[in-house]
Amino acid sequence: MSTDDERPEVPAVPRTRAEMRAAREAAEAAEAERIDRAVASADHAAHPVDEPDAGTDAAHDGAASHDTAGADIADAAAREAAARAAAAREAAVREAGDREVAEQEAAARKMAAFEAAAREDVEATALPPVPEAAEPVSIGATPLHGASPADTATSFPDATAAPFPDAAAHEGAEPSFTPAGRIAAGPDAPRRPVSSRRFLLTLVAVLGVLVVAGTGLGIVSLMQGPRLSDVQVDEAHAIESSGSRVILTANQSLEDIDPKQVTVEPAVPFTVDASGRGVGVRFTVPLDDSTEYTIRVAGVTGAGGGPATTLTTTFTTPPSTMFLLRRDVDGKDKIFLTDLAGAGKPVFEHDRINDFRATSTQLVVAVEEDEGSRLLVMDRDGKNQRELALPGDGNVGAIQVSERGGLVGYSYSDKKLSDTEGRASVLVTQSLSGGDDPQIIEVADAEASVFVWQFVPDSAAVLFIDFDGALSLVDRSSDAGVQSLGLAAMIQGISRGTYTAIVERLDGAVVELNLADGSEQPLAASDPDYGTATSITPFPGGTLRHVVARDDSGLPVGQAVIRVDDDGTATPLVEVSSADSILQACASPSGQYAAIAIAPDLANNAYDGMLLPLPENVETHLIDMRSGKEMVALTGFDASWCQTAPRF
Repeated sequence: MSTDDERPEVPAVPRTRAEMRAAREAAEAAEAERIDRAVASADHAAHPVDEPDAGTDAAHDGAASHDTAGADIADAAAREAAARAAAAREAAVREAGDREVAEQEAAARKMAAFEAAAREDVEATALPPVPEAAEPVSIGATPLHGASPADTATSFPDATAAPFPDAAAHEGAEPSFTPAGRIAAGPDAPRRPVSSRRFLLTLVAVLGVLVVAGTGLGIVSLMQGPRLSDVQVDEAHAIESSGSRVILTANQSLEDIDPKQVTVEPAVPFTVDASGRGVGVRFTVPLDDSTEYTIRVAGVTGAGGGPATTLTTTFTTPPSTMFLLRRDVDGKDKIFLTDLAGAGKPVFEHDRINDFRATSTQLVVAVEEDEGSRLLVMDRDGKNQRELALPGDGNVGAIQVSERGGLVGYSYSDKKLSDTEGRASVLVTQSLSGGDDPQIIEVADAEASVFVWQFVPDSAAVLFIDFDGALSLVDRSSDAGVQSLGLAAMIQGISRGTYTAIVERLDGAVVELNLADGSEQPLAASDPDYGTATSITPFPGGTLRHVVARDDSGLPVGQAVIRVDDDGTATPLVEVSSADSILQACASPSGQYAAIAIAPDLANNAYDGMLLPLPENVETHLIDMRSGKEMVALTGFDASWCQTAPRF
């Protein structure tokens, strides 16, 4: 290993341009003084200072006149010799100065090369704690005898030529410094540049750090077990529709997950699908609003082994809102968006609004004009309105939407209708986007006139009864055709997430019909039994049943809405006298609340003149079904929670 004690002694040399200039001037002055001394010595030898004797002077007196001309010639020759001597002296001074400067610059380069070699030796033999990329400096190996100047050149960033002259100009100079641990190579031996070696050392060091870090993280992960790295959930969609999902993503691949490992609080029906790092929890019914839900996946282990952990996440659903239609015989009809405390704002108004339905992103509104109905689709705030094409000039009623299928359905009748021409109450479906033509439902290759119909929740299937009493099912997302399900008098409702319809048969029996396989069973009576219901609306966990109390003569004396749980337990929610009338009862998507439309003082409450005629004054009462308490009464009807409009 090289140390400072092993460096050869090198005389001090000028380092700056000022020092080099001073050295040059000193060298020129010294050389000039030396030449002056030499010239003076020569002049003294040519002109001795001894005195001549008298005889000689006398001899020369006679020849004085003759010598005058010779003296002039001699003086001219002397001046020319002096000029030549001065020019030679000046050239000698410049040559001496240039030689001195060249020698000093060569010495400075040699010293710089020596120090660079020493620094490289220290860097090459010392291992820094953190590898850092350095400015590359390439230094050749020590020259061998017989090597060419090109082989012995040293490359410097600030020089354009080798700093050392040829070997003949430096005979007797000290050999260049050879870093310890290096082996001299011949001209044919392969070389590895220092920059390549340094890059390899840096790359190896970085890779080593990454490997160590990754190994450490892997060990820590195995010791801690799987952990959550991401959770995806749409809380607003979860309270509007069934089928919403929460996706839990772990930081590593997981062993197979059994659905029994998953729990949800508060309890709600769900399914589980898991693969790789993800665990998906799909809710088969909508969730309650303003509720904190906690999902736990217990006993989770990584695919590579390690301890078991519990993955836990919590989310809170937002408060519910709903749309209501408020008709005004003296002004414009309005659709309001309101919260459950009654604070609302209008989102759409028109002279005559017949019916509307809402999805999680859109409103579909049927309005009446002199030429017939128009069907409008817009955002939930009433913006970006567009009109859907109808089968012709006619009237539209019984609007429903299938959000899962992206469809709107309605009953359509031509404006010009007679016993021999025109279409009456045909069932039409079409895309909410308006990208297709209206499709009329056909049975046995003929357009069917429909008495009552409903979309099957969470699908594109349509259940309907024609005027002949035939109950049929058709899926608009496939070409399976029409499926016959017997005869029926009324479709009471279809349960969310179960594919089960509550149907009244022609003999008055009310059954639960499995639409998947056609099987059915009688609808269980309530406890206590409140009698036959005029309408039944399913919700997750039970049904809402509208019953009418009658006296001994069969005249109505009152009405009530009864909540009946799946186990048959019955609880009255709303009761009215014979002076009032209950028009409709429906539940919020999760069954948390009930919206009950009531027409008060029916004897003095005139009906309007719309296609869907209703009393001018209609109130919607919101009931908390868990506590049975009324929350608020709102002016309006046709709550967006309901799948269909009220019946009259």
